[in-house]
Amino acid sequence: MYKPLPLDAIALNQPVPVNVWDPKGVLLLRKGEFITSEQHRGHLMLHSPMVEDADWQAWNYSYKAELDRMVRSNESLSRIAGLTHHVEVRETRDRQPMEDVGPAVAWPDLHASLSTLLHQGVEASQFPERLERLLWRARDLWRAGPDDSLLVLVQLLFDQQMSYSATHALLSAGLCDMVAPSAGLSVSEQSTLFRAALTMNIGMTRVHDGLARQVGELTDAQRNTVRQHPILGARMLRRLGIDDPFWLALVEEHHEQPDGTGYPNAVPVNGLAQRLLQMADVYVACISPRQSRGGLLSQNVARELYLGADQKPDPLGALFVKSVGFYPPGSYVRLANDELAVVVKRSERANAPMVCSIVGRHGLPLGEPTMRDTANPAFEVKASLAPGEVRVVVNVAKLLGRT
Repeated sequence: MYKPLPLDAIALNQPVPVNVWDPKGVLLLRKGEFITSEQHRGHLMLHSPMVEDADWQAWNYSYKAELDRMVRSNESLSRIAGLTHHVEVRETRDRQPMEDVGPAVAWPDLHASLSTLLHQGVEASQFPERLERLLWRARDLWRAGPDDSLLVLVQLLFDQQMSYSATHALLSAGLCDMVAPSAGLSVSEQSTLFRAALTMNIGMTRVHDGLARQVGELTDAQRNTVRQHPILGARMLRRLGIDDPFWLALVEEHHEQPDGTGYPNAVPVNGLAQRLLQMADVYVACISPRQSRGGLLSQNVARELYLGADQKPDPLGALFVKSVGFYPPGSYVRLANDELAVVVKRSERANAPMVCSIVGRHGLPLGEPTMRDTANPAFEVKASLAPGEVRVVVNVAKLLGRT
């Protein structure tokens, strides 16, 4: 069953979020294609454009969900007023409901799905559709509970038995999604940025996993793969049916620099989305423990992002740190009373998160995690800790139950 489509609700040169048909069932415009001009719009209007009833319902659901998110995030009235119906449609008919499972179960499930997809590479069947379903599930989880999502994924990042490439991708995508609205990216740009973050390292998935466990230096072949992986990744995505130029450019340019000293093409690139993607990529890579080294302290990584390469305050870096904090949920800290704790929730102050103490002041594990507010001077954070400094198995599900 079809419903009339108000084409004036779709901006020019924006991907159409649904298939557009005429009343006889002839496809006029495929999902993801563009209305290129007002003349093009007028030509389509002559054919009485329609959409399927299920797509129309999903489209309206997506619009209302995005509107609700913007209101709850206290975004400006001008941005809320500027939201149009060209927001993307959640594939409600194909999505697996996540409401009945918590993030401690849902994120490892998504991790396994993404790891399979990335490792299959160009051999993956129905890659765009599978990635799209995964994307909406991941974004639902992030937006329903960013602190819980960070807690689970940072802990997964510290588990070297898990596929590093998939954890890196999910965490990078979520960090971009947290910062992008405040950075001024449009809804469409935010969605494409999320896709790019999930796929930016597809050109070196197996090497990515291997390097996380490797002790020795890179071989020449590995070094060449690392240097060429942005180009290889964009090439693979094209073969898999991805033709969004913005998505492909983000993947190909996520290691380029404003001054042209990056790789693989050594061209100057300074786009906001590209810089945010690179920032998330670097942040996750730095806090990740490797077989050859422990993860760098999140506090130090945050400080470097804030100052930028020239040691001057970087507005985007400052926004990133404000969004994520000095101590992201899932990371470890030492408190003023000498307890060791896991960060479980960010606060208004980047240096004062909520934590759960898991090791007492005398070095013995606590029977039950104990919530501490580090805004209290008695429990303030004294130092960020590397994962290897805390030798207690963390029950993530139990921590989530206390937040």
